[in-house]
Amino acid sequence: MNYHIGVDGGGTKTELILVDDAGRIVAQHAASGCNPSHVGPERARAVVGGALDALLAAAPAPFARNALVSTQFFMAGSPAFWREFAASLTDFGEVKTAPDSWPVLELATEGAPGLALHAGTGSFIVARDLDGKIHSAGGLGWKLGDPGSGFDMGRRAIARALLEMQGWGEPSVLSTELRAHTGLQDAPAITRYFYAEPAANVQIAAFAPRVLATAASGCLPAQTIVVASLGELVTQARFLTAKLFPAPAAPLACGLSGPILNHAVSVYALKAIAETNQWPVEFRFLTAPPIEGVHRLLLAAR
Repeated sequence: MNYHIGVDGGGTKTELILVDDAGRIVAQHAASGCNPSHVGPERARAVVGGALDALLAAAPAPFARNALVSTQFFMAGSPAFWREFAASLTDFGEVKTAPDSWPVLELATEGAPGLALHAGTGSFIVARDLDGKIHSAGGLGWKLGDPGSGFDMGRRAIARALLEMQGWGEPSVLSTELRAHTGLQDAPAITRYFYAEPAANVQIAAFAPRVLATAASGCLPAQTIVVASLGELVTQARFLTAKLFPAPAAPLACGLSGPILNHAVSVYALKAIAETNQWPVEFRFLTAPPIEGVHRLLLAAR
């Protein structure tokens, strides 16, 4: 029996599976996030190296290392970093690397042409054209954008709430939620907190669920922020689809992945934006985790 390893490495979580030649998952393991842009290169290597050891330790008898014929990494962060990491491995069979967006696309289109949007802490767009080539857009990280992401929504809402607290905006529930989120009461203290917090990007993104909940309760400023953030993501996606599919014969499959895009408020906004802009897509709501996409890609590559 031959075996194959699949790894989904993101900023929040790293998941691994060991699959036999019959396609069965015989061992799996989960670890902390491994995006080198977030945790640093040394920590990223340590997380994935330790997770690989733990996965193989959980392999059922009579597993043997010489039966491991391939390892595929689908990873967030620098592609060059992960190629270098993969090249350093021995006894893992044929080792390949690809972006962590590929499993999400597989879940969305099942190998057919189409696209997927993902929004968690960050965001990205990935598409498969009519020739089967995969294209990516966005995914630049919190310092450079990622519209529609938890960070982008959180940043917009925090900025709005701070202006309210300074007296330059009509008071809304957002300022109340920001005080609850930080445990602080005034704008200067909250501003200092975000500038001093080492993991400020994570804390800002963590405000997004409150923004969505507040929007769902009828808060107009929160609703406006959600629409503006998602609107920029859709603008990127529309540009990509217009280039790759200039005259689609039917609506394109468009997967929505991650807790931000699958929230009821986001779904309503996305449908309205798509209809207003006559964007020819059919939304598919992805509830399966990315590691399931990894599993499907391993099966297709056998």
